[in-house]
Amino acid sequence: MNLPDSGGETVLLGLGANLGDALAHLRFAAEALADVLSDVRASAVYRTPPVGPQPQPDYLNAVMRGRTRRSARETLRLAAELERAARRTRPYANAPRTLDVDLLFHGDSVIHEADLEVPHPRWSERAFVVVPLLDVASTWRDPASGRTVADVAAEHGWTADQFPRVVEPGEILRSVLP
Repeated sequence: MNLPDSGGETVLLGLGANLGDALAHLRFAAEALADVLSDVRASAVYRTPPVGPQPQPDYLNAVMRGRTRRSARETLRLAAELERAARRTRPYANAPRTLDVDLLFHGDSVIHEADLEVPHPRWSERAFVVVPLLDVASTWRDPASGRTVADVAAEHGWTADQFPRVVEPGEILRSVLP
């Protein structure tokens, strides 16, 4: 087990899965992130309808919040490693997946590079991201737009009531946090 990376920047990561044992895949990612981040918090796990090609199973979605000294690029690399470990494949855009780990925010960073966009360019368009963010970062301010997560949710009328909770906030980490 690695020692958590105390201090640094607040990082918010979106987790999603809809293939295999989706909850086990989310737990795997949450536990791995809890090993390397400090001050870790997890949203509830929500069941959400798929976006993209149909038919495919519903997703389970959550958000992790923590602190890290890793750069945004290093954090993105960690996300990709977790996806590979869960045997994620990418046969086409928005395909079903065993695990998706998206870097949503990395402190106040605003990065526009070919292979790295921070904040995530579509975070505010996705209820399956915004609703879990409300659990762990409702007052978080997007450094690019200046809007808070709560502002975005209110603009769209998104609330935690619209998706069934599979696991309560923080419960996904029950096995790794004291």
